[in-house]
Amino acid sequence: MALNNGLRSASKLVSSSQSLLSNSGVLTVNRGFHSTGVKRMGGHGHDEPFYMHAKHMYNLDRMKHQALKMSLTVFTAFSIGVGLPVYAVIFQQKKAASS
Repeated sequence: MALNNGLRSASKLVSSSQSLLSNSGVLTVNRGFHSTGVKRMGGHGHDEPFYMHAKHMYNLDRMKHQALKMSLTVFTAFSIGVGLPVYAVIFQQKKAASS
């Protein structure tokens, strides 16, 4: 919404500056600023069979293979959180030792 309002105000600014320049005789070419409207799909902006409403999106109790998926997710996040800084320190020490 804020982006849309920002684009509107920018287009008004551009069109007003163009009209000021054309009135002063500096700008001889008539150039317009054109933007297309937002395309809206259906009543709520989504296709019902291909979109799941946010209030139903994270029902963890109804997830298939919940224990496996959650344990893999936690393990992956933990591994990245520990492994990446350790790798970065080792890489930095190797670079410093080689110089």
